[in-house]
Amino acid sequence: MASKLLIAFLLGAISMTVVSAQNFDFFYFVQQWPGSYCDTDSGCCFPLSGSPGAQFGIHGLWPNYNDGGYPSDCGGDSFDPNVLSDVLTDLNREWGSLACPSSDSESFWSHEWTKHGTCSGFSQHDYFKAALNLYNQYDLTGGLAAAGINPDGSQYKVEDIRNALKSVLGQLPGIQCNKDQSGNRQLYQVYVCVATDGQTVIQCPVFPKNECKGSVEFPVYQSNSAASSDANVLRSDL
Repeated sequence: MASKLLIAFLLGAISMTVVSAQNFDFFYFVQQWPGSYCDTDSGCCFPLSGSPGAQFGIHGLWPNYNDGGYPSDCGGDSFDPNVLSDVLTDLNREWGSLACPSSDSESFWSHEWTKHGTCSGFSQHDYFKAALNLYNQYDLTGGLAAAGINPDGSQYKVEDIRNALKSVLGQLPGIQCNKDQSGNRQLYQVYVCVATDGQTVIQCPVFPKNECKGSVEFPVYQSNSAASSDANVLRSDL
């Protein structure tokens, strides 16, 4: 009897874990402009794999609720970089860490998997692959350039940025800003809303908190000059 109860308990626990991991409404697929990350008081450090190009890079694929909340740290498999061997080149190119000190980005990926990926309902490989597929399908940097919105240090209206990205995505994204070393607002992150299948862009049920309004700077990015002290610590995300 005791063994049957134990088996029933374990099956129930497994079932609850799966349900919990898939209990969300949509994903935020978040991309960041490296020039804005680097142009702050904290600065940045390039990953050991090399400096990122002048294009938006992946920050994460985050399960979210329609009320603006989100699940996190849902348990399950620990991060295993060996699982990602076939996509490692793409991860280094599109999803490298800009945090200091410089690293091989595995700490960044581990954080994203542990906090967000374990709640996605995907295996580790499928989670990272889904983000890479989305990234390769929608060229945000190119979409902005096609609308005459370039990283030249000029000010651009946020609504013009959103509408330019809608021409690429089919839906309006959320826009988040940060501040440069002089306190000026700059274009930082783009929040694309994606269905729970991890591949279909949808209308955002809710936009990120503190979304940008008005006009913002689209800062210049020079991949060979942005750097900062190794004393800076790894930043956490939302």
